[in-house]
Amino acid sequence: MSTPVLERPAPEKANGRVGGHLLDPRQLIASLPDALKKLNPVTLWRNPVMFVVEIGAVFTTVLAVFDPSFLAWAIVVWLWLTVVFANLAEAIAEGRGKAQAATLRKAKTDAQARRLKNPEDPSQWDVIRAPELQQGDHVIVEAGEVIPGDGDVVEGIASVDESAITGESAPVIRESGGDRSAVTGGTKVLSDRIIVKIMQKPGESFVDRMIALVEGANRQKTPNEIALNILLAALTIVFLVATVTMQPLAVHSKAVNPGVPDSLALDGNGVTGVVLVSLLVCLIPTTIGALLSAIGIAGMDRLVQRNVLAMSGRAVEAAGDVSTLLLDKTGTITLGNRQAAEFVPMDGVSEADLAEAAQLSSLADETPEGRSVVVFAKQRYGLRERRPGELAHAEWVPFTARTRMSGVNLAPDSGASDLDGHAVRKGAATAVMKWVHDAGGHTSDEVGHLVNRISASGGTPLVVAEKGRVLGVIHLKDVVKEGMRERFAEMRRMGIRTVMITGDNPLTAKAIADEAGVDDFLAEATPEDKLALIKREQEGGRLVAMTGDGTNDAPALAQSDVGVAMNTGTSAAKEAGNMVDLDSNPTKLIEIVEIGKQLLITRGALTTFSIANDIAKYFAIIPAMFAAVYPGLDALNVMRLSSPQSAILSAVIFNALVIIALVPLALRGVRYRPSNASKLLSRNLYVYGLGGVVAPFIGIKLIDLLIQLLPGMS
Repeated sequence: MSTPVLERPAPEKANGRVGGHLLDPRQLIASLPDALKKLNPVTLWRNPVMFVVEIGAVFTTVLAVFDPSFLAWAIVVWLWLTVVFANLAEAIAEGRGKAQAATLRKAKTDAQARRLKNPEDPSQWDVIRAPELQQGDHVIVEAGEVIPGDGDVVEGIASVDESAITGESAPVIRESGGDRSAVTGGTKVLSDRIIVKIMQKPGESFVDRMIALVEGANRQKTPNEIALNILLAALTIVFLVATVTMQPLAVHSKAVNPGVPDSLALDGNGVTGVVLVSLLVCLIPTTIGALLSAIGIAGMDRLVQRNVLAMSGRAVEAAGDVSTLLLDKTGTITLGNRQAAEFVPMDGVSEADLAEAAQLSSLADETPEGRSVVVFAKQRYGLRERRPGELAHAEWVPFTARTRMSGVNLAPDSGASDLDGHAVRKGAATAVMKWVHDAGGHTSDEVGHLVNRISASGGTPLVVAEKGRVLGVIHLKDVVKEGMRERFAEMRRMGIRTVMITGDNPLTAKAIADEAGVDDFLAEATPEDKLALIKREQEGGRLVAMTGDGTNDAPALAQSDVGVAMNTGTSAAKEAGNMVDLDSNPTKLIEIVEIGKQLLITRGALTTFSIANDIAKYFAIIPAMFAAVYPGLDALNVMRLSSPQSAILSAVIFNALVIIALVPLALRGVRYRPSNASKLLSRNLYVYGLGGVVAPFIGIKLIDLLIQLLPGMS
């Protein structure tokens, strides 16, 4: 299989619509062949309820051939339509995934790869077709070339266009040695040159897996689906036994009441086979049996619409049962880059002097934090923006992870006003104070108090000093994303406990946790700490969800019940998780949980409707059919259906039509509102339970009135 270069189709709005419109006629027509293919018993037996309906349809067809009548053939037609409608619901749900997969396949083109003959010698390579690459091969990719396969950058840094995968037009940076090293086959290098180590096996690229997932080929039934199928099968057996026991009723009725309609008898000896099958189909839970697969497929499709790939239906289902949510602080709860919020001068130092020193010492700091200091000094204190090159004879000291500070050594005539001839530094408190001491200066207790106060408030202190003395402290603040407190309150109403994970010290972590409104936090977290926390939660019977992007997150992602890996992360993280977020947005974990909840609620609501529907049909049909057998039942015949024949045919027609009527709801999903379990149960019982009871009475009566207009049925 060739490595694809892809153009992502324009995303549809996540509104639960199929092909842009609910039950779009074009979608119905396109799905009909698949629905007919699903009539194959080898395929249908996996759905026990509809398998029984199909067997009943075959049986009634045979009976109608040997003993034809309008009633018999009408029932045969609607029984087959019931099976087709059930298959159509599943085919429609699969339709969008297949359309997406077809688009991806059409967009594939062959790519060439420059494979290194020796990974240690980048000057020697040979050119091969991308599909011939093996796991472990090293390839060179330069600006303008397509990355030939999934892998990790092992050398270099480059700007990469990933719009084919994520739909995001802005390029991203991929570099070796970090958590932003993973690259995807089919994406394009825009600048520089990188060496990529291929991590995929032939034919198992990310896009190949993406095609299989959106197409539904790898979708397996979840444990809850299997359990529900077993329950539905049990109910089907119960109703089958109950229906068969009705057959001898006519034997007795003919003997004691010659007025029993012949249409309910077979040679005067019992209820006909056509009627028995009709009763069975009307009374078993065909509605939820028909829609169960569509609900599961639609749940995965809603994730795809939000650029999340679930590796299994079980992962989506588990998201709906999550009770503990682990969220990384940086980039998830906070904006990700700490920003300068305040300059706190020492006694005897003016804010203006501190601002100037902070600005100068940050000009060589290319980190987001360093740039925020320069911007803050300009905006708050009106300092004009400077560039390193405009100061004469200045020696710039860039920020490094080793020194943990940046600064400048100014010549006497540098043009930096009062700081001419001085050396200025800004950085971590311990590093800068050591620099002051090494220069023969001293620090007061006031510095320690300021540093501790800022840390306790959840901020990050950066000390600014000139040679010999400390000028003040910069207060860097993690900015909590807008609306996070409200979203966590919503999670709490859903019964989900939120835990913030951070490498910050406990004081800083507590301050951010309080501001964001999470339930708990884990400070100074190591990979081992994350794993231990997840295991403790799971030992208490809770399902855990978390998100991550680095190799050090892989153990925790693998252990969690819902592990969402960022597409920008390492291959190890993506392999460990059971979901991949193509947008690499850690806050999407909250949406994933909501989609999982919606899937479970939709399944529960339609199951409630289906069972209530069957009970209502039982009380609607049986009195009308057997009032002649047992006159006492006539008191229960509140619908006053015109005849036993009309009663059974009306019920069969309603049973088929209600499936199509509920397909849009199964695909769109029941609207989810955060609430506790008891309120959700009450709502289901009132809305879908009561609706399931009322709908058959109204629907069957209306159909009965129409049937009376047909010749021979009045």
